[in-house]
Amino acid sequence: MGFLIIQKHTRKPTRFMNPIIAIFTSSLGKKYLMAITGVILSLFVLGHMLGNLQVFLDPYYINAYAYKLQHLPYGLLWVIRFVLLITLIIHVWVSVVLTIENRKARPEDYRHKSTAAATLASRTMRVTGVVVFLFILFHLAHFTIRNVPGHEYNAVIVDASGAEHDVHVVLTTPDGKTVKDAYGNDKEVHNAHAMMIAGFSYWWISAIYIVATALLSRHLAHGVSSMFQSVGLRNSGSRKYLDPIANVYGIVVFAGFAAIPAAVLLGLLTL
Repeated sequence: MGFLIIQKHTRKPTRFMNPIIAIFTSSLGKKYLMAITGVILSLFVLGHMLGNLQVFLDPYYINAYAYKLQHLPYGLLWVIRFVLLITLIIHVWVSVVLTIENRKARPEDYRHKSTAAATLASRTMRVTGVVVFLFILFHLAHFTIRNVPGHEYNAVIVDASGAEHDVHVVLTTPDGKTVKDAYGNDKEVHNAHAMMIAGFSYWWISAIYIVATALLSRHLAHGVSSMFQSVGLRNSGSRKYLDPIANVYGIVVFAGFAAIPAAVLLGLLTL
């Protein structure tokens, strides 16, 4: 009986659990987790940017796009939001843990030499990460929750000149046809087109977005490069090909996001 009790308490974890535990406990597992969450977030950022660029087209496109997102079936939009939130939390957590582990593992003299040789992007990853996280909170409060004082967009949309615009509009195609709902009524949608342009008509809001997206692009570019290294694809031979890809990705992200507030401030995108 005593032998059975000892055997019960000394039994090793099942093979199924070992890989899962290793992901969250081993340095290699955390690096792979960092890479996976980085891929998900990078693809989301790119898709979000492409969706927003529809504001340069007829108002129908961005308004219809926003309406479809808000009315995804079976609560799919909230599922996507939840997955992205969990992904972001895991990504931030792993980043903090790896940073602490690296600091503990490196002697002071080695740390000084490695810091001197590191790039500006790598040395500022933690700072840009914090700024980007705060920007995400502001972005959600501004355009998703719409609770930034003076920019609630619930009763009326007001731009920097004081002009008022309807919060809801009838969805109309570029050729002037009114879109009908399933019951034959005119389909009313949130005026995302006016909300975006009116929001960026305030110079300080546009300044926040342009600066934040610049930091976001550098953070993502270095993150994509580090992701290649984490999965073993980036070495002395492939670096000259993979690093430019990461930099181009960062430039595209910045250009895509910054183009909208810049166009509004320059008067190229108006209501």
